[in-house]
Amino acid sequence: MFRRSRILQAVLPALLTTACASQQSLEPVAAPSPPVSGQHQQAGDQVSPPSAPQSLNRSVADLAPPVSLPDIQAGRSDASSRPFVTASGQLEADIQEFSVEVAKLRGVPLEHVQALLLDARYNATAARLMSPSKTRIRRSWVTYRNRFVEPIRIGNGERFWRQHASDLARTEQAYGVPASIIVAIIGVETLYGRHTGDFRVLDALATLGFRYPDASRPERAHMFRNQLADLIALDYQGKLNARHVTGSFAGAMGLPQFMPGSLMRYATDGDHDGRIDLHTSTPDAIASVARFLRLHGWQPNVPVFAPVTPPADAQRLVTGGLTPTLSWQQLESSGARLQPGAQPSSWQQHQLGMVNLVDEPRNTVEYRVGTPNFFALTHYNRSYFYASSVADLAQEIERRMQTTPAAQ
Repeated sequence: MFRRSRILQAVLPALLTTACASQQSLEPVAAPSPPVSGQHQQAGDQVSPPSAPQSLNRSVADLAPPVSLPDIQAGRSDASSRPFVTASGQLEADIQEFSVEVAKLRGVPLEHVQALLLDARYNATAARLMSPSKTRIRRSWVTYRNRFVEPIRIGNGERFWRQHASDLARTEQAYGVPASIIVAIIGVETLYGRHTGDFRVLDALATLGFRYPDASRPERAHMFRNQLADLIALDYQGKLNARHVTGSFAGAMGLPQFMPGSLMRYATDGDHDGRIDLHTSTPDAIASVARFLRLHGWQPNVPVFAPVTPPADAQRLVTGGLTPTLSWQQLESSGARLQPGAQPSSWQQHQLGMVNLVDEPRNTVEYRVGTPNFFALTHYNRSYFYASSVADLAQEIERRMQTTPAAQ
């Protein structure tokens, strides 16, 4: 999922995922920040409970916001490649302090925490891939979009949809998230499971939590330490094996590239076998993507973009945030108009936001009006480019489904 080259450097931040979400820079193309797939909520973050139309059949408990876990404050990072243990084989003092706090706040025996941390190894490749670029990369919406909305992902997306049609239909009915959006996210994140990452997640998170390569971003290292704490808790609970589980260089796992915190808070058992496996259970991955989006504000039967022609001075309405703040009345009074043939609809009752898709090499900006569903996608990956690409890919895959006969 994480590729190299100068052009692909521009899209790397979005690949860092998910449910991978709250770890990315808001800037659409720039500074390294993961999926870290989608995704990815941090300890202490709150989400608003979604409205649940009567047509949806998920239980109230399943759609209730997850319980927030205490933030881990102990530990620190320095931009070096020092090992995590002393010459005598003991954890470094700050990592020892971290282990004590994790044991206390995550309810894991101290011996279990320390055994995992003693097994963690510095990963130079993860540190290098997370290092900030020495030169500023110009944002290019066209280049970014073309990386994801392309024939391979569209064609494979159609095949993935047909192969898992019953799971997707069931999940769409349950959560109100369209199958096309779920398919597009999995396509963008891992090319439908082809590229889930081969970094040992324990090593990646320890490296980025205690040896983050950019000393000017201490909040990033802090976030990774919280994810490491969640990984340790998941291991103790028997939900994964922290010594073996692999993922991206930022610690995102499985088909939807969930960080440990997102797996803990948002993943769900889609195939009802009593366990959650985002690596090999496609039903689990499909349902988990939908649940993540619903719990981050996805509104059933609302488009990602409103069918609106923005006003000529749309830039003044751009806030760059992850929360919509404008009413349709405000947009209309500013000069926005319904596109020809568009009819009044329920999206007009929601808060909206002006989305700017900048292409610096071409000196252009494309403006769109995002609904709450656009902003739900930005919680999977904090990038306007990412959310817009998912929406566009979803549209193209759905068009292919409608125009291409199913194989007999």
